[in-house]
Amino acid sequence: MRRTPLQSALVYAAALLVALFTTAPLIWLALMSISAPADLTEVPLRWIPSEVDFSRYQALFDLESGAGVRFLSALRNSVLVAGAATALALLLAVPAAYSFSRRRAPMVLLFAFLATIMMPPITYVLPLYTAFSGLGLLNSKVTLVIVYTAMLLPFAIWLMKANIDVLPVEVEQAAFMEGASTSFTLRVVVLPLALPAIAATAMLSFLVAWDEFFYALIFTNDLTAKTLPVAIADFAAGRVTDYGVIASVGVMATLPPALLAICFQKFIVSGLVAGSVKG
Repeated sequence: MRRTPLQSALVYAAALLVALFTTAPLIWLALMSISAPADLTEVPLRWIPSEVDFSRYQALFDLESGAGVRFLSALRNSVLVAGAATALALLLAVPAAYSFSRRRAPMVLLFAFLATIMMPPITYVLPLYTAFSGLGLLNSKVTLVIVYTAMLLPFAIWLMKANIDVLPVEVEQAAFMEGASTSFTLRVVVLPLALPAIAATAMLSFLVAWDEFFYALIFTNDLTAKTLPVAIADFAAGRVTDYGVIASVGVMATLPPALLAICFQKFIVSGLVAGSVKG
């Protein structure tokens, strides 16, 4: 049934309202990053900058300034930690999901994995801190990679299993009849078919690791391993807070995941939708 012009107008108006509601904080963050300090403390608040100032962004990429050193170190740490944790989680999640989907592994194990992410993160801090302290791994990117991989693994397994469940099993059976092994079938047959699911799982896992704050705050204490969320908090911890600098770091922190989401948008949508329908 075709919509009337009024119905179409209402649909577009609703979509525009949702878009504005979603992007308004990002727009204001960007405006703050280029506003003069006086504009950000003026009462009533000045919504439009009186002058455009990009000096904060220049400072963030200046290795001669303290802000630049802190930001670039945290950016490097976030990329390495989130990327490594995502890769390890996928490397472990794909064969595990295949086992649950095709080899009838006990589902109680999967629910046990999921139960671990239902607990408050603070419940794991003391045993993890004690273990990493004994191993001499505090304030290390390796520590964050281990913790983030364990945090991402249940979610990645669950999402990959839902997508493998809907793949045609006949293709795998044909490969087995030709004498292919399970590992060969998984690599050559299943993985190409599950590529959208892998991309969606990787993107969502990367976002979770990229935004994680609590464990990064507990297990790091200097630029050796601090990630961007902790660095942003550090920018706000001084006696005089420059809200423009904080906004600039926030804008830069959103760019890598946003660019990844744009590049892999097609795979993300198809991967999430594929796992939602079975039949």
